[in-house]
Amino acid sequence: MRDFEELIDEAARADVTGWDFSWLDGRASEERPPWRYSRLLGEAVARARTAVDLDTGGGEVLAEAPLMAADPHATESWPANAARARELLGPRGVTVHETAPGAPLPFADASVDLVTARHPVKPAWSEIARVLAPGGEYLGQHVGPESAFELIEFFLGETTAAQRADRRPDLEANAAAEAGLEVTDLRSARLRMEFRDVGAVVWILRRCVWWVPDFSVERYRDRLRDMDAHIRRHRSFVAHSTRHLLRARR
Repeated sequence: MRDFEELIDEAARADVTGWDFSWLDGRASEERPPWRYSRLLGEAVARARTAVDLDTGGGEVLAEAPLMAADPHATESWPANAARARELLGPRGVTVHETAPGAPLPFADASVDLVTARHPVKPAWSEIARVLAPGGEYLGQHVGPESAFELIEFFLGETTAAQRADRRPDLEANAAAEAGLEVTDLRSARLRMEFRDVGAVVWILRRCVWWVPDFSVERYRDRLRDMDAHIRRHRSFVAHSTRHLLRARR
């Protein structure tokens, strides 16, 4: 394994825009949920007339769909990601809307027959229900409770009970139902993550900024040295992500 300083310097300079995790190939891994969200997304989009992909990132996941809806759209609130999504999805006819966090969706009432989201920041169920036409569908793969908490607690210390209960699938399903949606499928999975060098840890904490909100290499250099020693001793740092699939109908 390369020197500690070389690993973290490389990771601190690497590009973290978009939703492309290929920089981690060979350096980190994460199990995938058994339901194969990308396949479900491709099937749903191909059937749709007007479809909206929420929090699309750089558009990488939606771009895997073999066929697009007749009238495809995507939303993204981070300008760098929105620009990348336009480059990737624009040639396939997708209109990318740059939206402010928490702002209403830029679509008329009952004007959309499919809303999709992979790892949405926070599902706005009232807005999703508003834009869906009768019979329209929501398909999402969400981050679940206590996801990557082993890694988060390594840097921040023990989390609170409220933090550990956040993003529970049953509560999200209840919120969707309260907004007027009928939940038709709800499945959960706990998945193994492995980080094989400290550079992979630096990169993921720069990309997933909500995990350790005040993260910087300099601020956490001592803990990064501890992480580096742990990985060299145990060959990897193991954490677990949680995901749930949620489908609902208007």
